[in-house]
Amino acid sequence: MAETPAITDRNLEAATNISLKREPACFAFLSSRSVAPPMPVDSINLDLASADYFRGRASLWTTLEMRSSVNNDRPTALLGFDESFLRPFARALVEAATTRTTCRMTIVSETPDGERCRVVEYVTGPGKPLKEIVLQPFDNVVLVTAANAQDGEETLFQLPRTDSFLRAFAKMSYTADQALREFLAEMARVARRQTSDAADPSE
Repeated sequence: MAETPAITDRNLEAATNISLKREPACFAFLSSRSVAPPMPVDSINLDLASADYFRGRASLWTTLEMRSSVNNDRPTALLGFDESFLRPFARALVEAATTRTTCRMTIVSETPDGERCRVVEYVTGPGKPLKEIVLQPFDNVVLVTAANAQDGEETLFQLPRTDSFLRAFAKMSYTADQALREFLAEMARVARRQTSDAADPSE
């Protein structure tokens, strides 16, 4: 059997968990199109959902999950994204929260034909592609909203605007980004080794 990286070795869920129980109250599923009623967010975490190769390049898919006491703390995905999203999202969140300025993130498709989505939201359906995310700061929370020309703006969820949360989120993002990039490098090494072995008839 060919050697492949073990996804289970990257336990992002445990390493990136942030409790929101002592933070200002935040809620998810706030859009009128939401697939569930509004739920308080008790904690968030990242989870490595899949690892694959797209057009010959290693690629990862990660989800931002929440847990709430109202649904027995079951993990519920809010966003799904590839490896290019976490850094700019963390920067935009910190900038919006610290400068009290609304930040808009334009999401550019990786392929001209839109064959592969870079970011999706699970609040209004099973993986709806996003073209723009708006981060709007208020006194205690930052509102995360999806924006597109067809549907206008849809409120997805809230995150705290406190110093303690921003520090925790920045640390979580840094830890996750390092782990994901190490995993991508490992996948690339495995792919090169397999290609080399296939090209060498003596092996």
